[in-house]
Amino acid sequence: MQAIKVGTYVMRQKVKGRKRYPLVLMLEPLFRCNLECIGCGKIQKPNEILNKNLTPDECFQAARECGAPVVSIAGGEPLMHPQIVEIVEGLIKQKRYIYLCTNAIMLKNFLGKLPVSPFLTLSIHLDGLEEDHDRIVNRQGVFKVAVEAIRQAKEMGYRVSGNTTFFEGTTVEQAEKFLDCLNSLGVDGSTVASAFRYADAPDQEHFFGRKRTQEFFKELLGKNKKGRWDISHSPLYLEFLQGRRDYECTPWGNPNYSVLGWQKPCYLLDDGYAESFNELMDTTHWEDYGHKNNPKCADCTAHCGYEATAVEDATSSLKNMIVSARAAML
Repeated sequence: MQAIKVGTYVMRQKVKGRKRYPLVLMLEPLFRCNLECIGCGKIQKPNEILNKNLTPDECFQAARECGAPVVSIAGGEPLMHPQIVEIVEGLIKQKRYIYLCTNAIMLKNFLGKLPVSPFLTLSIHLDGLEEDHDRIVNRQGVFKVAVEAIRQAKEMGYRVSGNTTFFEGTTVEQAEKFLDCLNSLGVDGSTVASAFRYADAPDQEHFFGRKRTQEFFKELLGKNKKGRWDISHSPLYLEFLQGRRDYECTPWGNPNYSVLGWQKPCYLLDDGYAESFNELMDTTHWEDYGHKNNPKCADCTAHCGYEATAVEDATSSLKNMIVSARAAML
């Protein structure tokens, strides 16, 4: 259902002749979190910003303004928002596909309160097996809590996906064992990324560079034979991660809206804010970003900049549509 809706949406944009359009709204209704992960720059905001929440109506209006068929609710830890259930339910009423990104510490308290719906996926942050994950989130015991929450959510009928960032120091063998572990939990797919360098992150020593990212994913994804792991990215984006394709960044494909407004140009960089989605699209100098155009983007391979490029490429020719279709069947 989701693939059909997104595909129909993309083709509609092409018929309209739109060159820039969003695929996923990155919605951050708060920046507060109950963890202090070593690679996160979000929780380094001043207290007056950390204490702010978007209202449900602000979230609904942002989704309507943007029009993207998919909404990723992140943060911070979105389950700390006092009205998160109302926000999720309201976005589902708009027929958006929701990915609720959470570290799962509080998730058990929300199972049964959040709707069990094909429009909702619980996206659980796990960045490795127990020792690695607990080190990265800077707290022991979090991995076990998250794994137990995944098991309970699956038993209750929720769609659950993994959301993983690999940091420098992670070996391909470790990543392989970790993805096998996620499979054993019965997750409904996983997203993968290499850590991007946040300027405000407490740890500046464990981010992948671009070359290392390509080497790592070329070796790791080479082990994904016969659908061993369900990786929830477009096949052309996975080729990009391996250095087999060279794409331009299209950050408008995943616009970010938070308590500060519409962030320029994406949720990873902070080059100012717009008051409306149209202002974001009209006033951002998009050509100034991407690994070829901006030193701050040099090591970035993030899905928020390049997944939308891959989707556009996949629908640009019959050949690429066939490549994507074949990859989806493997």
